[in-house]
Amino acid sequence: MTDLATLLEVGGPVAALGGGAAYARARHPGVYWSTVGLPVSTARLLGSYSSVMEACGLTVAPSRLRVLAVKATTRREVRPVPPRRGIIRPTTTGLRLRLRLAPGQEPADVAASAERLRHAWGVHAVYVTPVKPGVIDLRLVGFDVLRKVRMPRKLPAGLLKVPVALREDATAFVRDYRTVPHGLTLGATLSGKSMYLRHLITGLARQPVALVGIDCKRGVELAPFAARLSALATDPEQAAALLPVLIEEMEDRYDLIKARQGIAPDTPDEEITSDIWGLPEHERPVPVVLFVDEVAELFLVATKKDEQRRDEMVTQLIRLAQLGRAAGIYLEICGQRFGAELGKGATMLRAQLTGRVCHRVNDEASAKMALGDIAPEAVAAACAIAPEQPGLAVIGDASGGWSRVRTPYLSLAEAAETCHTSAHLAPDLPALQPFRPAVPVRPVKSPAPVVRPQPTAG
Repeated sequence: MTDLATLLEVGGPVAALGGGAAYARARHPGVYWSTVGLPVSTARLLGSYSSVMEACGLTVAPSRLRVLAVKATTRREVRPVPPRRGIIRPTTTGLRLRLRLAPGQEPADVAASAERLRHAWGVHAVYVTPVKPGVIDLRLVGFDVLRKVRMPRKLPAGLLKVPVALREDATAFVRDYRTVPHGLTLGATLSGKSMYLRHLITGLARQPVALVGIDCKRGVELAPFAARLSALATDPEQAAALLPVLIEEMEDRYDLIKARQGIAPDTPDEEITSDIWGLPEHERPVPVVLFVDEVAELFLVATKKDEQRRDEMVTQLIRLAQLGRAAGIYLEICGQRFGAELGKGATMLRAQLTGRVCHRVNDEASAKMALGDIAPEAVAAACAIAPEQPGLAVIGDASGGWSRVRTPYLSLAEAAETCHTSAHLAPDLPALQPFRPAVPVRPVKSPAPVVRPQPTAG
């Protein structure tokens, strides 16, 4: 009886702690990492750093001076030298430490051993980022941060910068239109493409930027944000009328740049290398971001007349993509597929879209349309996205780098409310006034009386 009581006293708390840890690891990985995973992984790293680096082939032979010093002071064996390790900095999602590489090593050597380091130190993933020649930043992620997205507390801010998703290394993916002016977003139905678009629009809605939308699905995607849009086209006929206005606006801005910098008026636009950001702030026109949802609707034709209209719209989009950046006009093209089968000009337009975001697609060809020409190795990662993970995407750009990201959940009501409260930030562009969407007036709720009236006795 005494042994049973002792077993219950000792085993009960141990079982409770083990069960609690297992539950936290499955349901609340952040809590588990902070309480259990962080100290365990830190102890593993400190205790096995030299041996793990040697097993991964990341050590070099010691210098002669080191060999002589060791032999003169001790009798122990002279071991190979690993990269010099900096201070370990714990985070809410993992660990960070800086390594100074030994002579003859490069960041690619450490990146090639990332999978081995992950298993040796018991973390979810290891990422390598070069800081400067000979120095790298090693980021250890303790759990799958894309399973339940929580954006970092400190996010980059600035004009035309929108933190829109979370990378798999627990850093924020920022859509910066000043750096990557035009982007292409592909994804099948229910892949999370609309969620990505909501974050972009709500992020830009809080900034002094003109938002223009082309939504040929009768506006079902962009109409909820009408309060903040400077222009909205909901069918190909309206889009055909809106695009020439944007072309004229772009040409007017080029004329402004020419006049300010003393460039001859007959100089072709293609030869002007400056942009609106070189103008004084009081003369600088507001940036314009054009969102095109379901771009295939602009390419599909049924009659000969529609084909002529399609060619004109595609040509205008290509001109905006080629020349719009200097004029402060940026494109965000969305669709399910975007290949040569859409028609003339599709490939040329896609080549101008630097930023690529590929959500779950229905076939490999669609992933190749988005990523095949900039990061071929990312195509397989895009095809591996499961339907049970909406919002998960693979991003890439012309540099060849790519990574997986996931957008946090944002309801349509919250996004529409953000656009409505920031409607006063919509700039006044007279050329776009005919295309300004009609916004229904919200009923004003009368406040409840502070004192409830009491009936008087008759």
